[in-house]
Amino acid sequence: MDSQPSSFLQERKLHRLRCSVKSYDWGRRGNNSGVARLFALNSGSEIQPDEPYAEFWMGTHESGPSFVVPTAGEIGLPGVSLKSWISDNRDVLGDKVLDEWGSDLPFLFKVLSVAKALSIQAHPHKELARALHKARPDMYKDDNHKPEMALAVTEFEALCGFISLEELKGVLLNVPEIVELVSSADVNQILHLNDQDGEEKVKSVLRSTFTQLMLASKEMITEVISKIKSRLHKESQVRQLTDKELLVLQLEKQYPADVGVISAFFFNHVKLNPGEALYLGANEPHAYLSGECVECMATSDNVVRAGLTPKYRDVETLCSMLTYKQGMPEILKGVPLNSYVMRYLPPFDEFEVDRCILPRGASTVFPAVPGPSIFMVMVGEGTIHAGSSKGDVITEGDVLFAPANTEISITSASELQLYRAGVNSRFFQAS
Repeated sequence: MDSQPSSFLQERKLHRLRCSVKSYDWGRRGNNSGVARLFALNSGSEIQPDEPYAEFWMGTHESGPSFVVPTAGEIGLPGVSLKSWISDNRDVLGDKVLDEWGSDLPFLFKVLSVAKALSIQAHPHKELARALHKARPDMYKDDNHKPEMALAVTEFEALCGFISLEELKGVLLNVPEIVELVSSADVNQILHLNDQDGEEKVKSVLRSTFTQLMLASKEMITEVISKIKSRLHKESQVRQLTDKELLVLQLEKQYPADVGVISAFFFNHVKLNPGEALYLGANEPHAYLSGECVECMATSDNVVRAGLTPKYRDVETLCSMLTYKQGMPEILKGVPLNSYVMRYLPPFDEFEVDRCILPRGASTVFPAVPGPSIFMVMVGEGTIHAGSSKGDVITEGDVLFAPANTEISITSASELQLYRAGVNSRFFQAS
């Protein structure tokens, strides 16, 4: 019988990662940012008090790569990216992952600290991603799709998907200023639509109305927002404003005279409690608003933006690509794997996320799976073992790569909160 390659024993152990940070304007600043704390602990760097720390990236995407930290006795690893290390040690992915996605991680893992609204955006499906990347590689960095999931760490708010037909009728009746930006024919058609008219007819009129709004002139947008703001301030003297109206006023302070302020009336306002998750397929409009979350997605950085942003806007592409599905998105509560671990399974092959909260002195086991995993410690400390290996101490800010087919056991020294990203287990069951 052939002996295992010399790298086999190495592959079955955990590898610590040094990860990347993104300082976008919407991020929480300095010590108010969970991302800042994780990055400082992970990299050994100091937190800059005025810097907006927005996203902590864990994975192989070249826009924010992770690097393998050498352990005692390993030579030549400093500065080696996780992507190139995996390329040289492809067995760590497992056969099924390698066959499906090649020698790269199919998922990108992040933590977000959101102080103010992100852009109104959507992520293209694979065919559109390829076309956009070919046409504008400076703007669209890769040719992959980007389904994603946000798992709330704190209370977390987002705009996501279009409101129902009945709610849309209410908006057109109660926000008369919007009618100045779209055709009266479309408005009348929406007001007279009913559920018997069929989904495609409703989508067609919604697409027309939303596109007119998003393409309205800057002067018209500025004027209409001013009217909405003035009316709501007056009405707040005599009645309690709705959550959506209060949100619109808040967005106007963050992004004055921005079309995204008005478009918020068209979207569902979703509020997640810690431990709840929201997933987003291709071509679904959304904007994260506030809070901290763990996020996982296919390995891509493709974003088509149309509002609430100083960045490049591709309004016509966004309006043409959206699905125009209506109604509230599904909120995932997680499936308990044991007393300490909840699993979040979106309907995408590339990823799943486990949330583990271990009380002091407790232990749990993550069984070996046929694909790779990334573990990230958010709070506390403990000990982690790969198979029968000697345990390593882990503390907050630690990020570790676990190869395929590696059983992981964890014991906490204080209350320990950690997250695991891996390939969706349904992918292995189906294949």
